[in-house]
Amino acid sequence: MARKKAKTEEMLLSQPIIFRVTEEEYKRLEGMRAKSDCHSIGEVIRRVLAGKPIKLFHKDASLDGITEELASVREDLRAIGVNINQITRHFNASTGSQRRVLLAYQALEQYRKVEQKVNLVLSLISQLARRW
Repeated sequence: MARKKAKTEEMLLSQPIIFRVTEEEYKRLEGMRAKSDCHSIGEVIRRVLAGKPIKLFHKDASLDGITEELASVREDLRAIGVNINQITRHFNASTGSQRRVLLAYQALEQYRKVEQKVNLVLSLISQLARRW
């Protein structure tokens, strides 16, 4: 990802400063870069030298399971919605009453699946609320 273009000549980063660090210091700087909003180690060092804040992001690994399950439920709900749209399209295109009744039952089954998924989402949200 490229840097933003400098608005003025004074803001242009034109003077290179080269220095060496130990492997341990480099790993520490790389770790800071990976967990922060900085895009390069040079940006980390510039912010430290200028005394500007570095936003560090923390990921709570204990929420990974719930997050994955929520993503799975989201995909399931999307698939159910696609199925309902297809059933509705066939329902509107059909003229036979028996075919329409069959399609209505199929749509009802899909809506029951939605109800189950919504209940699952609510239980997952309550688990998240207890942790916060």
